[in-house]
Amino acid sequence: MNYILFDGPNRDKLLPFTFTRPVCEIRAGILTIKEKWDFLLESKTSILTEEYLSTKFHLKLTSDNIFIDGSIIPTNELIDLITKLENNQCLSKGDHIIAYRSNTAEPINSEFTSFNRVETGLEYIFIENTWDIFRFNPHTIESDFKLLTSDKLSSKISNTNNIIGDTAQIFIEDGANVEYAYLNTTDGPIYIGKDSHVMEGSKIRGPFALCNNSTIKMDAKIYSGTTVGPYSKVGGEVSNSVIFGYSNKGHDGFLGNSVIGEWCNLGADTNTSNLKNTYDFVRLWSYDANTFVSTGLQFCGLIMGDHSKSGINTMFNTGTVVGVSSNIYGAGFQRNFIPSFMWGGVSGLKPFNFKKSVDVAIAVFKRRNKDFNDTEQNIFSHLYALSHK
Repeated sequence: MNYILFDGPNRDKLLPFTFTRPVCEIRAGILTIKEKWDFLLESKTSILTEEYLSTKFHLKLTSDNIFIDGSIIPTNELIDLITKLENNQCLSKGDHIIAYRSNTAEPINSEFTSFNRVETGLEYIFIENTWDIFRFNPHTIESDFKLLTSDKLSSKISNTNNIIGDTAQIFIEDGANVEYAYLNTTDGPIYIGKDSHVMEGSKIRGPFALCNNSTIKMDAKIYSGTTVGPYSKVGGEVSNSVIFGYSNKGHDGFLGNSVIGEWCNLGADTNTSNLKNTYDFVRLWSYDANTFVSTGLQFCGLIMGDHSKSGINTMFNTGTVVGVSSNIYGAGFQRNFIPSFMWGGVSGLKPFNFKKSVDVAIAVFKRRNKDFNDTEQNIFSHLYALSHK
């Protein structure tokens, strides 16, 4: 069977992250959503997404396809129902189309009136809003931990570490280096990815995931529900936050209830507020609604799109959204919404010169031995035109 993950109706609610990726490429837990589906389906899925992203994230169509909403966190029970779909059937729960089987790609916002509906009462998690990424992260870390460590043996845990809780809830992949750290699994598991490094003095409480080739710096304080994506460096204090990958928060400063995209850098002593002094629910900018909306959460920090950066001593207010490739700096609290490709801060914002933004991206990629190629530049060009229309 040919499986395809489509963006679904929540794509615009997940901006700015879906400016640069399909919904299924969002990291939730240890793995991206796509990696979870590939693992459980035992098949390589392809992706139906926006046209400007399709040159990077490819679609493979055959004469018989099953399309799956890429915002859904898969379970074995869901997969059992999905794989039993017949041609021209769709699996739904109320108004939510979970999956459909067809020989053509239906429009993503189709009403599916020509499909025979199969209703389910199964409970499942799906990422509808940006804040769902950190809200569900403790659960998705735990489910991914079971998925990745089942019937596998952890590398030996060094006796220099101070362990609190069940050592069976700690899994260290080959090549990882963890010495003289405090590891607490009382509230959930701790996963240390391949060739990663936890430096001495670090204090980590599960559920926690450190993906491959990443570093937790000396004396870092990492609280439950945190994921540090691959090829990232993190120091200071982090709580219930998700860092997608190739991003750095290398110094002291607090990051809480936040999501940071790829290729970002938070300057030394960058701090985020995640709780209003009034204890009210946090409102967050919604690209979909084109206004601020209530998250229904008391704790919500920073939502930062790919390639954005902050200068030293930057302060982000409770519930701040930053778009793609913005450079933010200056004393005082930043505004709560900073669009893509902006330069400046409290004293004023101006458009980030496009050529300069590309030059920075090329330099950042080069540091990781990667090429910011024509495909990446074309995506940047599309987003730049969109953000300054």
